[in-house]
Amino acid sequence: MALSASLTQRQSQSLVMTPQLMQSIQLLQMPYLELVQFIGLEVEKNPLLELASAEDDDYSDRDEDAASPEQATAPAASADLSGDWYESENTGAADTLGKSMDDNFEASYASEEAPAREAPVELQENWASVGNGGGEGYEPDDFSSGPASLHEHVAAQLPLAFPDIRARMIAEALAAQLEDTGYIDPSAPGEVEARLGLKPGEAEAVLAILQTLEPAGLFARSLAECLAIQLRQLDRLDPMMESLLGHLDLLAKRDFQSLKRICRASEEDLMAMLGDIRKLNPKPGSGFGSGAVEAVVADVIVRQGSDGSWLIDLNPATQPKVLINQTYHRRVSSGKLRPEEDQNFLSNCLATANWLVRSLDQRARTIMKVAEEIVRQQDAFLLHGVDHLRPLTLKAVADAIGVHESTVSRVTSNKYMETPRGVFELKYFFTVSIASVEGGDSHSAEAVRNRIKVMIDEESPAAVLSDDDIVTQLSEAGIQLARRTVAKYRESMNIPSSVQRRREKQAQARLKAAR
Repeated sequence: MALSASLTQRQSQSLVMTPQLMQSIQLLQMPYLELVQFIGLEVEKNPLLELASAEDDDYSDRDEDAASPEQATAPAASADLSGDWYESENTGAADTLGKSMDDNFEASYASEEAPAREAPVELQENWASVGNGGGEGYEPDDFSSGPASLHEHVAAQLPLAFPDIRARMIAEALAAQLEDTGYIDPSAPGEVEARLGLKPGEAEAVLAILQTLEPAGLFARSLAECLAIQLRQLDRLDPMMESLLGHLDLLAKRDFQSLKRICRASEEDLMAMLGDIRKLNPKPGSGFGSGAVEAVVADVIVRQGSDGSWLIDLNPATQPKVLINQTYHRRVSSGKLRPEEDQNFLSNCLATANWLVRSLDQRARTIMKVAEEIVRQQDAFLLHGVDHLRPLTLKAVADAIGVHESTVSRVTSNKYMETPRGVFELKYFFTVSIASVEGGDSHSAEAVRNRIKVMIDEESPAAVLSDDDIVTQLSEAGIQLARRTVAKYRESMNIPSSVQRRREKQAQARLKAAR
């Protein structure tokens, strides 16, 4: 069989991931701080880009004569968001892109919102003013950059606690190994003695002095030692308390009968000791900042209007504005750019600037559309609370606004919504569906978790609910849930078992009756 050459024409469609398209995807997923850093780098590289000030208008076209002679606003993005956010250069291939770039985000994601608690740091003396003169009119806040860290707080106490230079050097070596929680590794004294060539027990003696520093409980090597240090300063470390600290595992199991036998204490004495322990801080270093604290800033603000409807706005503080300096571009381009490299550079800068402005506008519009759909779906939650949180999936929101599921996943990543009920991550509103017993409306997993917590909080010492009892009550309320799922939800909320809760509640009830 003879082979012959021939020319054929074939038409095919393929997905092209251009650098700008990849950056558009990254822009959509970026949280506010990363977005500001990215824009800052672009402004440094591109002479046509400028960050908008508070006096500048929004992304609306302005007449060149009315604009400032030094800057002009970039044109507004005119892309239609009825299709996928990624339909720019690859029209028709957006769905394929969404599937190929899918984050595989599970719609069952549910986060437990808990407000961060930070104990206030109170120093006995103003250590920041030492060595700074402290003359008339001196204000310590003028020089301080923020609250002192744990290591700074400890370092300020070392000169008074260790007048001897040798002991202070050992103390500094031990303080360098102090963890953010206030604990130190049990092997730290031995390592310091070996590294500095000290006598056996010399580091232990210094460590004993370090354990007297404020706040009480620092430099402990275990939880029991941390509690013992605090109780010793309160003059509550008697033999019975020492026996109790030696059996914290039984205390975690609420095995009060065994603890009474081991400590040789009455039930009233045991409850009194437990009350003292509850007042202690198991992590004495947690009240100090270990670094810069980043406050959560909501990207979307939701408030209720006078007519009962929900007003949804983007937070202007999280939407950076970028301007294109058209005046500078005209001045440069009107001159004679002889080298071809200069012409290409200026053209690329203008194209990049226009792309960035359009991408930021697309990003803002997409976040707004997703937020509007979330508010529409979770209207009952905003009105009545977590018990009315509806099951919601990424696909449901994506189908409603006409984008791909992976687009919604990127929009909801590390972005927050401020509502009358608090600030929530957008992913908080997406929870798995739990079927109803009689085929009615399904229930949100987060709402069921909250219902379980309320049931346990309201139980009496004489009627502590077991996991089977909770399953029965949920079934009566129309919620179909397995016992192992109830146990999983209970453990995720750090709620003890029914046996442990019964022991603690009954002991507290008897102590209250005795008083």
